[in-house]
Amino acid sequence: MAILSIQSHVAYGHVGNSAAVFPLQRLGQEVWPLHTVMFSNHPGYGAWSGPVLDATDVRAVFDGIEARGVLPECAAVLSGYMGDVSLGAVVLDAVARVRAANRNALYVCDPVMGDTVPGLYVREGIPAFMRDHAVPAADIVLPNQFELELLTDGPAKSLEQVLAAGDRVLATGPGIVVVTSLRFEDRGNGDVGMLAITADGAWLAETPFLTLPVAPNGAGDATAALFTAFFLETREPAAALARTTDAVFAIFEATRAAGTRELQIIAAQDELSALTPRFVPVKVR
Repeated sequence: MAILSIQSHVAYGHVGNSAAVFPLQRLGQEVWPLHTVMFSNHPGYGAWSGPVLDATDVRAVFDGIEARGVLPECAAVLSGYMGDVSLGAVVLDAVARVRAANRNALYVCDPVMGDTVPGLYVREGIPAFMRDHAVPAADIVLPNQFELELLTDGPAKSLEQVLAAGDRVLATGPGIVVVTSLRFEDRGNGDVGMLAITADGAWLAETPFLTLPVAPNGAGDATAALFTAFFLETREPAAALARTTDAVFAIFEATRAAGTRELQIIAAQDELSALTPRFVPVKVR
């Protein structure tokens, strides 16, 4: 089985498909990367070059994949940074066609819109598309704390608020909401958390917050890919959360050790498949 990953691509560094494809492959997953932009580097550097790909061209690449007759082999569609709202229709059309070929295929949506710092960084129309179309169509959604507040138009600063906001997202259609980059105002322990919320329960995994000279981009992209792989393997939200948390922390440890702003996914590759959890999720509901 394979994962169709529709998101950005950079030649230098690790964001979008450049942060997702290798971890998935390292974990034994076949990946079909479909790029929505082709940039020299991520825009966090302040300067970059390359195009946002036209929706017609992205659709043509997907048409070519479909023409191979392989869509029944697709276990999941993973979407991330879109670059332009016109690409949203291409993503949802691809999801529909994959589901028609394989009714068990999952749609995993990373609703990339921004973060606490620097705030919203996508083009006009994308937040509304994510809220009204992409998220309701998804089986699994992975917003960060900032994006959760955008999706629900309300605060998500405490554990109780995040759980309530997650429930509002669940009510629109997804079966699992995974909230990343959580810093709770009411806990004050200095940790960073990841919370998986379903109708049957919620599990919180926390790790120490590692201070880096410059916060690396692409962590959310890697997280979404890792959770997708681990959930396909386990079909258990808590188990997938535990392994994702460990893998992401290992990447951050390697990044801090290297003293670079680019995620050290290659350096941490042997830690991605560790089976003994360092950080065990706690059931919070």
